[in-house]
Amino acid sequence: MDKRRIYLDHAATAPFHPEVTEAMLPYLGERFGNPSSIYSEGREARKAVEAARSQVADALGADPSEIFFTSGGTEADNLAVIGTARANRERGDHIVTTVIEHHAVLEPCHYLENEGFRATYLSVNSAGIVDPEELREAITPSTLLVSVMYANNEVGTVQPIEQISAICREAGVYLHTDAVQGVGALDVDVNRLGVDMLSVSAHKLYGPKGTGCLYVRKGTKLQSIILGGGQEKRIRSGTENVAGIVGFGAAMRLAVREWKQRSEHVRPLRDRLIDGILQGIPYTRLNGDRESRLPNNVNVLFDFIEGEAICLKLDFQGIAASTGSACSSESGEASHVLLALGIPLEEAHGSLRLTLGRENTTEDVDYVLEKLTPIIEELRQMSPLYPG
Repeated sequence: MDKRRIYLDHAATAPFHPEVTEAMLPYLGERFGNPSSIYSEGREARKAVEAARSQVADALGADPSEIFFTSGGTEADNLAVIGTARANRERGDHIVTTVIEHHAVLEPCHYLENEGFRATYLSVNSAGIVDPEELREAITPSTLLVSVMYANNEVGTVQPIEQISAICREAGVYLHTDAVQGVGALDVDVNRLGVDMLSVSAHKLYGPKGTGCLYVRKGTKLQSIILGGGQEKRIRSGTENVAGIVGFGAAMRLAVREWKQRSEHVRPLRDRLIDGILQGIPYTRLNGDRESRLPNNVNVLFDFIEGEAICLKLDFQGIAASTGSACSSESGEASHVLLALGIPLEEAHGSLRLTLGRENTTEDVDYVLEKLTPIIEELRQMSPLYPG
């Protein structure tokens, strides 16, 4: 077994950036104050939190007052969906989202349906893209919120958020986007996108786990879903994770500085990997749109075999990969995203997701292609369905 390790699951989480670690270290030790305390240690912590808030706001083209720190993307999504619905009940009872959203959006929608709200789940085409005209037709006078993710966490498809936001503005409806995968890979300016709320997670950006934020445009009516001490302007109670927030701020600052460079670095690696797989291994298909796609995402379907078996074989060869969303990897169920793309249930289990990062190289890609080809052949030879 080759001892080298190649990490290709950046959509699940990214390794710490050295500058993020450096920024966090003091707040894991001597700078331990509670930012709600009025004495020196508390004031020092509060200053660090507010500096990070400004860094995040600057990265998104927002005002610091529009940034609310959370425990990550899941909480931010929950706050956007549930908090907006409950706060705007007088405006209506209808939510529009898509069938390929992260479960952090889909589950809150299902939860709200039990409270008497109604939800419409828009379909996507075979590449995973929402039709803005279908959204227009789905909006009714009772619609209060639309939630469409910026870029899909599994197949990497990027949605036409600017078109969607124009439709929502015309209808007078709030728009939330889960931009957890987009920040750091795409230009995420909230004013250009035209969104009212946007979710971010630090650990996808070479930052710490357990930290994120919800951007909330001024004037958006939102109700807290976590009650307690009233932190984050009474929108998100709980003592702030100062070290995590500082790391998040540093990661966002780096994302703004480096996102174009990162994208230009990984895009040719992505294309080399896609072309190498599709041209070198028969009975394979690319999932998601080839062009409107995250620059680091490769999601391929291999006929006649299971993706989990591929991942285990790759891990033995020193390659970290996944079949899809890390948040639902233990369920054993076929990806709801792949099924929504029209892929049959019996084939959807054969997917492999490879997501590149700033540290990956051409040599990494060539090594993966070298190891992947015989792995696929070996597994297919054990399948009674394989015609080879």
